[in-house]
Amino acid sequence: MKSNQFHSRRGFLKRAALAGAAPLILRSGLWAADTTPNAEITMGFIGMGKQSQYLLDGFLQREGTRVLAVCDVDTKRRENAKSVVEKYYAAKIPSGEHHGCAAYNDFRELVARKDIDAVVIATPDHWHALTAIAACNSGKDVYCEKPLAHTVLEGRAMVNAVRKNQRILQVGSMQRSMFEFRAACELVRNGCIGKISHVDVSIGGPARFCDLPEEPAEPGLDWNRWLGPAPMRPYNSVLSPRGVHDNYPDWRSYREYASGSIGDWGAHHFDIAQWGLGFDEGGPVKFLPSPEKDNPQKGARFQYANGIEVIHKDEDGVVFHGDAGKILVNRGVFKLWLGNELKTEDINEARQLLKDLLPTNAVRLYASSDHLRDFLRSVHTRKAPICDVETGHRTATVCNLVSQLYYHGETIKWDPKTEAFVDRTGNPKWLTKEFREPWKVS
Repeated sequence: MKSNQFHSRRGFLKRAALAGAAPLILRSGLWAADTTPNAEITMGFIGMGKQSQYLLDGFLQREGTRVLAVCDVDTKRRENAKSVVEKYYAAKIPSGEHHGCAAYNDFRELVARKDIDAVVIATPDHWHALTAIAACNSGKDVYCEKPLAHTVLEGRAMVNAVRKNQRILQVGSMQRSMFEFRAACELVRNGCIGKISHVDVSIGGPARFCDLPEEPAEPGLDWNRWLGPAPMRPYNSVLSPRGVHDNYPDWRSYREYASGSIGDWGAHHFDIAQWGLGFDEGGPVKFLPSPEKDNPQKGARFQYANGIEVIHKDEDGVVFHGDAGKILVNRGVFKLWLGNELKTEDINEARQLLKDLLPTNAVRLYASSDHLRDFLRSVHTRKAPICDVETGHRTATVCNLVSQLYYHGETIKWDPKTEAFVDRTGNPKWLTKEFREPWKVS
């Protein structure tokens, strides 16, 4: 039972500050040297919207987990998630063995709990860094939805927090756990379509500034907390539909909270381009704006030091172009051409193609068929997951810099080692944002 001091504002803030300052808080039972792979992982969820409904169900269904808490700034979403958890365990666990699911409005209360091992973050993008860093500083492992970060500096701060606290962080770029994407990347990495000249990546356009009109506020939503570090503005249901909803809210379209489809789908498809080209810990060196002049939505390009270019289009999936063929890959789609001949458009045939085309000493990529299970495996083994925080940061950096091309229309030269603009291009302010008090990332 928590003390009355914890429930008082002063007591809570004191404890939250202590939790944030502690470099590492671990449950001795789970992290002991003799821990078995079957040790239970206790979990908390932050942000209970549409995507989190999928994640919550997914982790509940996987053996070896126990959900202890949920958090959302909307009362209805928060209480619904609590009910889902408690109904699930009531049907599965003998009476008296599950002690309920806590529901919080403030994520800091959830991450301050010492009995939670891992948190799942599915908030709007502008909250990712604050919640993930707080969780890492409190000794939690993290599953964080994509794109990892709202800005480049936030992403690097998240990497630093994970490394400093020796945490696991899996980014929700789950296409890496789909066979068709790994097959495409392995064929590219092993030269099966020859020397790569360019990659076409098809996603939607950039975000825009929010100009939504004010709507009447309704009780049960902590609108100030939903905005958090973003600028204060009146409530609009487009950003946060009230209660439990079965759609993805359009906060993704606005620069104050996200990066449009550049960040949303770019975190999937740019990620596959980086994986296939072998730049998980690097990145492009030059970004060129779209040739379209009036409100461009596609056409931006970026180049790597080896000369390979990635082009933003609006067609279909990811296409790797080599001098001996090409590969088109998307969810449920795999097409391989050798020369001008279409060899297969059947994902099942791709399995045999890998055996036929890859050399005996082939480069083989990390194989995962279940993104959530891969995270749980990493929590147990302490080995990096398939989409580690550094990988997610590098992909999010590409998304953020491509967004700047559309926002400013200027060529950018970039040093991926120092993560800085070079040759008098770009503006350091583009790498960060202003945080509304009292929130900040350091």
